[in-house]
Amino acid sequence: MTEQDQASVQAELENLRQQLNSGSRKKQLPAIAQLEQLGEPGLKVLMEFLSSQAETPTPTTGQVYLTLKQQESSAIEDFLTMKFPQGIVSLNSDRNIEYQSLQDLLIEQDFQQADRLTLEKLCELAGPQAMERRWIYFTEVDKFPVSDLQTLDTLWLAYSQGKFGFSVQRKLWLSLGKDFNKLWDKIGWRNEKTWTRYPNEFIWDLSAPQGHLPLSNQLRGVRMYEALLLHPAWSD
Repeated sequence: MTEQDQASVQAELENLRQQLNSGSRKKQLPAIAQLEQLGEPGLKVLMEFLSSQAETPTPTTGQVYLTLKQQESSAIEDFLTMKFPQGIVSLNSDRNIEYQSLQDLLIEQDFQQADRLTLEKLCELAGPQAMERRWIYFTEVDKFPVSDLQTLDTLWLAYSQGKFGFSVQRKLWLSLGKDFNKLWDKIGWRNEKTWTRYPNEFIWDLSAPQGHLPLSNQLRGVRMYEALLLHPAWSD
């Protein structure tokens, strides 16, 4: 590589580094893909960024982590094992509930199994009776700890490029004037008046509409889901 080529690569790396540190997800996500294409120099920038942002898991740091996780590099594997042995999200729980299995599924991008496990964790938060019946009363939602709901939401946000999560659904719901009928169509849970059938008609990858996951069973009504969206965990 000539000196001119090296200078060009360095200029591109610096430009992409600035995009990555811009705080704008619209700039950050394309920059991650471009840095990956640059090979070792670009991956080094991604590792540096992830190290500097370790305390604040976001959709951007999640995508950086997933990009590095996919590389066939012993050096990167050693870096991730040392810095982020379980993933990038701290699994806080006031009820000592185990969330590592959910983090593992989301890292694998197995959104269907992650969705099922999320419901199990919500039932676990609600208590033994909810675990037995496998669904939740709306009156049980108010007792959910803020820390646990925020952990669940951060996991979904971090490993979905910010597309999925309860807080995403809440923002859409508020933007639609708290109109659930509009929300169902917006997030793909219903098509006009036809409910999306579980599981085959739902979309279990990032091509899904914003807020598509995690799911909530609307056949029992909206009171539980409304209670979840109104929980103090999402207070601005």
